[in-house]
Amino acid sequence: MTKKDYSPRLKDHYRAVVIPGMIERFKLKNPFQVPRIDKLVISMGVNEAKEDIKVLDVAVSELSLIVGQKPQMRRAKKSISNFKLREGMPIGLKVTLRGAGCTNS
Repeated sequence: MTKKDYSPRLKDHYRAVVIPGMIERFKLKNPFQVPRIDKLVISMGVNEAKEDIKVLDVAVSELSLIVGQKPQMRRAKKSISNFKLREGMPIGLKVTLRGAGCTNS
């Protein structure tokens, strides 16, 4: 399969099932009236990373397997003493998908 022939499964499903279903359900006259998805943001909070930083490495590898690219590490903006959280500590992961990874490109 060449790169020109490739289309993500989510995009194929959106075109074949979601668009016709929304046209029928909402009685739209034109397929261009159906909302489009420009980007997908996938985030993951890793609460255990406060005590053990190795947990964050496992989470990075799992999320990168799911989405196919390396996630960004998100850090705490503020210190919160009740949560034993200090400013700058890594607390989560985030990936933004646009284009081919998203349904409409």
